[in-house]
Amino acid sequence: MTAGRENPLIRTPYGAVRGRWDQGVAVFRGIPYAAPPFGPRRFRPPAPPEPWDGVRDAGAFGPTAPKPPYSEAFAQYLSDPVVPGDDCLNLNVWTPEPSPGARLPVLVWVHGGALTRGSSAVPVYDGRTFARDGVVFVSVNYRLGVEGYGLFPDAPANPGLRDQLAALRWVHESITAFGGDPGRVTLGGQSAGAISTGALIAAPQAQGLVRRAVLQSGPPEVTDRDKVRRMVRRMANRLKIPATAEAFAAADREHLLRAQAEVGRLSSPVLGGPSFGIVVDGDLVPRDPLEALTDGAAPGVDLLTGWTRDEYRLWLVPGGLLERVDRLGAVALAGAMARCRCGSEVPRGYRALRPDAGTADLVGQMVTDHLLRLPLHRLSDARTEPTYVYEFAWPSNRPGMGACHALELGFVFDSGDEPDARKLAGEGAPQDLADAMHGAWVRFVSDGSPGWERWGPHHPVRVFGDGEPHIVRGPRDRELALWTAPSTPTDGDPPASAPELRSVIRRLRRSGALRRN
Repeated sequence: MTAGRENPLIRTPYGAVRGRWDQGVAVFRGIPYAAPPFGPRRFRPPAPPEPWDGVRDAGAFGPTAPKPPYSEAFAQYLSDPVVPGDDCLNLNVWTPEPSPGARLPVLVWVHGGALTRGSSAVPVYDGRTFARDGVVFVSVNYRLGVEGYGLFPDAPANPGLRDQLAALRWVHESITAFGGDPGRVTLGGQSAGAISTGALIAAPQAQGLVRRAVLQSGPPEVTDRDKVRRMVRRMANRLKIPATAEAFAAADREHLLRAQAEVGRLSSPVLGGPSFGIVVDGDLVPRDPLEALTDGAAPGVDLLTGWTRDEYRLWLVPGGLLERVDRLGAVALAGAMARCRCGSEVPRGYRALRPDAGTADLVGQMVTDHLLRLPLHRLSDARTEPTYVYEFAWPSNRPGMGACHALELGFVFDSGDEPDARKLAGEGAPQDLADAMHGAWVRFVSDGSPGWERWGPHHPVRVFGDGEPHIVRGPRDRELALWTAPSTPTDGDPPASAPELRSVIRRLRRSGALRRN
């Protein structure tokens, strides 16, 4: 509490909440924006919270959504706090001026974690630094894994995404009292949070709720419904129950989480496999968000988007997978071709551009470009609204991690002093880089321009962490052009049989795509 000041009190549409002062910033944690999604509400769209009498204490983070823990290999790099309790549809607000007259810009943050992990309580997501710089910051919890993205014949799809929409509506109705301007809301997220942001700005039901958007290391996309159904069926087989919402709701919650972790252990952007994801549902997500956005959905929404230089290293380095992919050589590269549905001319082109790269680096960059950079390029090219693109290039001080997925978060939030940020960045992360990145995000949220030229025909990309921040024109254009060559198949089923795989390997060896050791 700041000396001489009472803890701040705000009245929301559902009741009063009392927060705390933290270094000149008013913080309200654990405010419910929807009712607990359990009992008769399980696997159902979010319902409004029950109003309360008196003053609700908002001094601590609320419960987190049910989720399995990270494996030991990933837990050494990523933190994922657990707060027990059923009232997990809650949010937090940091504000420098909790007054209706302030009318400050607002950033609503959707956390990442592959839609199966993460929460607003992750220490790196401390909103105090944004509030310190004049932004009202809101972070949101939402349902994860099978609770939020399971696909059942007897329940609506995408309840986790519907939670996020409910939180956005809460912000639109309530944020004025906290000092925010509901007409200046930026929705942003990283990884799965960026994928969710893309789906929401494309959703007809969210129109008018968002003025700007940030997509960090995640493109607008949907997951094939059969892929999600396979995840649910495999869980059902392990649990020996029907693959219905009714049966899953009756199952023990811890048993569900264990089954989910076991079935999903091989799911990753590089490996593929069954996974949870946003699906086209004919309602909240009437069509593929990328297609909708390239066709002009989200008119008037400014966009900031980007990626890290070595996204794939977070997926491959923990657990020694990078070395195993290198040892697999042709088999790994053939698997990447199947995953990306491309011919041998694509890895051959990457080998020509990266003659010294190992197989794992080649596979990682191919998959990253196919799944992430290519759709973000396509989206940026199609938009008429102001769009800005960046690349984060500073390599972690942790061995082998490079400029990996999620590394930029400690710099965006200027939270590098947090022990949890150092788990991924190591010791000695440069403060001037945090000042540059955080400042760019604050400027974008505040007035729509992060401080460099908008996307255009020459593809200007702001590079952070490779010397002083600077513009490079088309740094990924040569690689991404390989995917649009006429001879590159872009759809159809990937090779599946052993003879087909052997044929792909022979083509790879003949083409020179494999590094000669």
